[in-house]
Amino acid sequence: MTLLKSKILSSPNDLWLVWTLRFLAMIAGAIALLIIVFLVLESLPVLNHVGLTRFFTDSSWNPTAGFYNLLPMLWGTLLAMFGSVLIATPIGILSAVFCQFYAPPAVAGLYRRLIELLAGIPSVVYGFWGLVVLVPIIGKIHPPGPSLLAGIAILTIMILPTVALVADASLAKVPASYLQGAAALGLSRWATIRRIVFPAAKSGLFTGLILETGRAIGETMAILMVCGNVVQTPKSLFDPIRTLTANIALEMAYATGDHRSALFVSGLVLMGLIALLVTVAEVISQGKIYA
Repeated sequence: MTLLKSKILSSPNDLWLVWTLRFLAMIAGAIALLIIVFLVLESLPVLNHVGLTRFFTDSSWNPTAGFYNLLPMLWGTLLAMFGSVLIATPIGILSAVFCQFYAPPAVAGLYRRLIELLAGIPSVVYGFWGLVVLVPIIGKIHPPGPSLLAGIAILTIMILPTVALVADASLAKVPASYLQGAAALGLSRWATIRRIVFPAAKSGLFTGLILETGRAIGETMAILMVCGNVVQTPKSLFDPIRTLTANIALEMAYATGDHRSALFVSGLVLMGLIALLVTVAEVISQGKIYA
């Protein structure tokens, strides 16, 4: 392998390509670091002024009055994310199983095109549909309508294409020899899928799970339109909520001073969650977990 690598890199064109790719990779990494540094610098004024603990211990979120509690919005973000991931993951994986092992080729091809189309719809369109269709339906069941349940439902629809497409690609990469061996042993189709295909594709399936979770955490516009934007810890699925992303979008336009800086603290919390997810996804993709 080392000898082959040295032969490939002996060409001047290959060396230029390698260094160009390294330079572009450095730019991408530098952009991420600059964003983190920017968030930290913008957050420092309020952190120095009120400290970190008050973002989790204050009685409410009312920066103009000096209250900075982020916990209700953090709970709203996590509950909407967990609910949508809990629903979308089995649906997406099982739909990929149907597409790969049960559906006729024509049906499978049409299904993939529809899922790809679903993935390309802008989030504001999802939010508008949820506002005029989904929220009134929930309001008839249990007022007021804008609620955690509406957020979970709209997020489920939005992240479903991510997990479905990643799962479909992962299942397609399972070696045909595995399936032939299972058939030779007399395993049924579902037993083959459960005992052979899922273990072989687990790295890709978990990567899809992480990617859909990241999108659920970072979604803003659709959640802002259907969840009611009330800063409270929900006690039921029908309570209105506000997420961290929606809070930033709503208040950044007029926030000043410590209020503005506190919104950047919200951004730091979100960045921390996404960084954790990216780290887990990288480890899973390299097969270091669930090996």
